[in-house]
Amino acid sequence: MTANEQQQHRTGLILVAMAALAWSSAGIFTRVIGTDLLTLLFWRGLFSGTAIFILFILIERHKALAILRGLRWPAFAVAGLSAMGMITGIGALRYTSIADAMVIYATVPFVTAGIAYVFIGERPRLPTMVASGIALAGVAIMLWGAETGGLFGKLLAFLMTLCMASFTTIMRRHREVAMLPAMGASAWICSALCWFFAVPFSVTAGDFALIALFGIVQNAAGLALYTFGSKRIPAAEATLLAALEVPISPVWVWLLLGEIPALQTLIGGGLVMAALFGHIALELRGKTREDAQPFQVGP
Repeated sequence: MTANEQQQHRTGLILVAMAALAWSSAGIFTRVIGTDLLTLLFWRGLFSGTAIFILFILIERHKALAILRGLRWPAFAVAGLSAMGMITGIGALRYTSIADAMVIYATVPFVTAGIAYVFIGERPRLPTMVASGIALAGVAIMLWGAETGGLFGKLLAFLMTLCMASFTTIMRRHREVAMLPAMGASAWICSALCWFFAVPFSVTAGDFALIALFGIVQNAAGLALYTFGSKRIPAAEATLLAALEVPISPVWVWLLLGEIPALQTLIGGGLVMAALFGHIALELRGKTREDAQPFQVGP
């Protein structure tokens, strides 16, 4: 790995870690904002999509229109899946505990590995398969004895995970396609879908300000940082680092709002975290052993 490639790799690690930190604030916002879910998603999507497209225009300037005209189906697929992930993700945070939703989301690197193997032929390595089994066992423990209402929220969390894994696989396969506009479009799609069920003018001034922060700081910043960072590091490593929001999110809620995870969540979550961090350690160790080999930086 050359000095420039090492710098690109370090930059990518920092950007994706910052994305995980931004995303980890979702639990706080969903708990303190009193607006109904669909109205929240409507306004959040408007703020987030607008912020991302402003950033895209500032970066690309005169090339922005040509890039938008040249977008192909992978970008549209990513936009649709990301929008569905936003809706199910925020719904999961509303209908189950933050810890439960984040523990299920922690399996996204392993779900991604399975989808990538089936659809684009990427064979997962043995450590990934072992970690996947441990993580799934942890989720099974967490779901044991769950009530019906909790199961609905957990189902939404699983759908969020499936959407994230699917659009990550598409981004991995089509790195040559500009994905920042797709991320902005996904926020607007989410907003458009929620418009029919939202009550936009019922939002209080305080909630409106919080939703603006939610859209810009948590969603737009997280999506932009992840898009930029994932071009500089391997996609599998980016997905693993993004999942670092899992242990951070319930900590914020516990420290600021006093929401204590259930016992089965602590046990199952511990298994998932062990699988996650163990896999990260193996990936980073393997990366240091391969430094002498050329490193391919994404476009």
